[in-house]
Amino acid sequence: MKHDEIPADHSDPLLSFLHKAIRVAVKFLAVLMVLVIFWSILDVVYVLYQRLLTPPFLLLNLEDILQTFGAFMAVLIAIEIFINIRLYLGTSVIPVQLVLATALMAVARKVIVLDLDLVSAEQIIGLALVTIALGVSYWLVKTRG
Repeated sequence: MKHDEIPADHSDPLLSFLHKAIRVAVKFLAVLMVLVIFWSILDVVYVLYQRLLTPPFLLLNLEDILQTFGAFMAVLIAIEIFINIRLYLGTSVIPVQLVLATALMAVARKVIVLDLDLVSAEQIIGLALVTIALGVSYWLVKTRG
C-alpha cells in the first residue's frame, strides 16, 4: 500500500499495527466487493430467467425492462466501487474523478428506476440538483486534470 498517510513502518508500534489492520480491512472489502459483484450478476440472470419464463413467455414489460436496467446499473456501480478500492490500495492519490463518475452512475441508476408516482416534486428537484452538482464537479476535475 502506498498511502503516505498510512505508512507501514511508523515509529509508534501501536500506529504501525493499526495501519496494517486498516490495510487488511481494505483488502477484505475488495474481496467482499468481488463476491457482491458475482452474486449480483447471478441475481440478474436469475431474475431475467424468471421474467422470461412467466407468461407471456419470452416477453418483458416496461417495468421488467426498467428493473433489469436498474440491476445492470447496480452491478456496474459495484464494479466501479471495486475499482475505487483497488486504486485506493495501489496509489497514494484518491481517484476523485472515478469517485465522481461512480456517484454519477449511481444517480443515473436512481433516475432510470425512479417511479414518478412515488416521489415528490421536492425529491425530483433534489435529485436534479445532485446531478448538476456531480456533473459540474466531474467536468471541473476532468478539465483541470
